[in-house]
Amino acid sequence: MNPREKAVPRKPDEGGIASPYRHFTRAEWASLRADTPLTLTLEDLARLKSLDDPISLEEVIEIYLPLSRLLALYVAATQGLFKATQRFLGAEDGKVPYIIGVAGSVAVGKSTTARILKALLSRWANTPKVELVTTDGFLLPNKVLEREGLMDKKGFPESYDNKALLRFLSDVKAGRGNVEAPVYSHLTYDVVEGEKLVVDRPDILIVEGVNVLLAPRPPRDGREVPFVSDFFDFSVYLHADETVLEQWYIDRFQRLRLTSFRDPRAYFRIYADLSEVETRRVAKDIWQRINLQNLRQNIAPTRPRASLILTKGADHHIAEVALRKL
Repeated sequence: MNPREKAVPRKPDEGGIASPYRHFTRAEWASLRADTPLTLTLEDLARLKSLDDPISLEEVIEIYLPLSRLLALYVAATQGLFKATQRFLGAEDGKVPYIIGVAGSVAVGKSTTARILKALLSRWANTPKVELVTTDGFLLPNKVLEREGLMDKKGFPESYDNKALLRFLSDVKAGRGNVEAPVYSHLTYDVVEGEKLVVDRPDILIVEGVNVLLAPRPPRDGREVPFVSDFFDFSVYLHADETVLEQWYIDRFQRLRLTSFRDPRAYFRIYADLSEVETRRVAKDIWQRINLQNLRQNIAPTRPRASLILTKGADHHIAEVALRKL
């Protein structure tokens, strides 16, 4: 060390165990934007964000532009590696999509994050074709959940058609064209019968869902069992404290009571005429009985498996970023 240089103290890792992540404050992460251009307008952002997500253009600039820059570099490197492997094998397979998983609790803002990433990444020259699929479409239909006694477990691992989801990801990753995914309606709270989303050899596929980072339980017979995140090249986990998430869920439920719940087709139409106090009680009950249990049992334990963790404060703004070390 140069004697004129002053050593910078390092924050010790918890328990003396080195963290697999590099941690950044909001300001530190924002500085990594470099010269990445802002390609979204306020009008774009208004269309992309969810009803209950007060995300600002400043958030896009300080958090999502650096992330899109990092992902563009990762995708380019992966594309180069794929071409090198093709040359080695003497193969002429089609391109393999780069798959990004977006995970986190109900009400944490996954949908907004996924849509913003899709918009930003599709504006990069080497990834013009970006698709987004949510795992909600792979939920079992309500009639099946009701028959199996799983309606109060909706969003839990057992409520999904995991074989169909794995088959979809396998086909996409194999470079197959026109792969179909089911579509889910948050209005009717059910899979839309006969409606499909077609994914045709994208440069990037974003897969958003609460449990996309969950590993399955080892089978008793020792057989190899693939799981969703096996197909991911990168993953993002959105984190916030439980008490904050509960308040966000209740706030969203209150807003939906005044908007989409009033649609005669809405599954939750029965809550549209409740008072504000009654709506809060119902929302709190649903959160604590279903969503909090799913968060604690299945979602939160997957956070350490993510490539990137975005931690939100009570004001919805991302306060810290943790990037997994390579």
